[in-house]
Amino acid sequence: MYETIVIGTGPAGLTAAIYLARANLKPLIIEGPEPGGQLTTTTEVENFPGFPEGIMGPELMDNMRKQAIRFGAEFRTGWVNSIDLSERPFKLQVEGHGELVSQSIIISTGASAKLLGIPNEKESMGRGVSTCATCDGFFFRGKKIIVVGGGDSAMEEANFLTRFATEVHVVHRRDELRASKIMQDRAQENNKVTWGLGLTPIEVMSSDKGVTGLKVKNTETGVEQIIETDGIFVAIGHNPNTAFLNGQLETDEIGYLIVKPGTSETNIPGVFACGDVQDNKYRQAITAAGSGCMAALDCEKFLEGSMVHDWSVSL
Repeated sequence: MYETIVIGTGPAGLTAAIYLARANLKPLIIEGPEPGGQLTTTTEVENFPGFPEGIMGPELMDNMRKQAIRFGAEFRTGWVNSIDLSERPFKLQVEGHGELVSQSIIISTGASAKLLGIPNEKESMGRGVSTCATCDGFFFRGKKIIVVGGGDSAMEEANFLTRFATEVHVVHRRDELRASKIMQDRAQENNKVTWGLGLTPIEVMSSDKGVTGLKVKNTETGVEQIIETDGIFVAIGHNPNTAFLNGQLETDEIGYLIVKPGTSETNIPGVFACGDVQDNKYRQAITAAGSGCMAALDCEKFLEGSMVHDWSVSL
């Protein structure tokens, strides 16, 4: 019987683990086969406070993990195959560990950026391919960039990237954009934004130094061409990692967990959510960490209110 289990080990989950462990709640942290969240696919992080020279994403996550362990957090690796939130204590079936039982749960499983699924895309992540303009735009100052996508997020990222790039070329497989008119107008009025509509990306081109271009196919003629570029930003949306919950928690139409405003509380008492799994707006390491702190404090207050902590210690 655990007092609290944290599912996920990105900035949100690890921050929650640090706070819970320092409160002597002895949290169990469930990390997947690829722990650390999206920051493990990021090379250098320059916008996380406290690191004036920047820090590598994997190193930042490793430091957070060590900090949680220092205060007594326990880690186990495995997929959460199923979870029963119908009554407390909650039950989790974790691959390789069987059934785990806990009085509270913090869900920090994040969201996965949708990728194009084309050759050399994953291999080039962090080497010219990115899914986060606010994270990586600075590294492309004075360079040419391609943004792939036709929705509001793609238009927003294109406009943002013009702060750094000399040219931002929007590539979209349809002849018309899906973005709202106001977002389209803003991008079209930006003289640094150029357009490649009706083009389907089919391969990322690269060399030893990184991305060199994007091979595309004209959706009408089938003619292929290579658009030279220094970086490719994929902006076709995110998928919150909530499938394992089987609809037990309230979500929005996309699948992001809904929390009570100003808290980390879900619609089930004792279940909390933090990080990108409940944030479809900011999606930053620092905001995720902040929400992880909120979840830990909310969880601690919940456990104190239900007298679970005193009960478990008496055993």
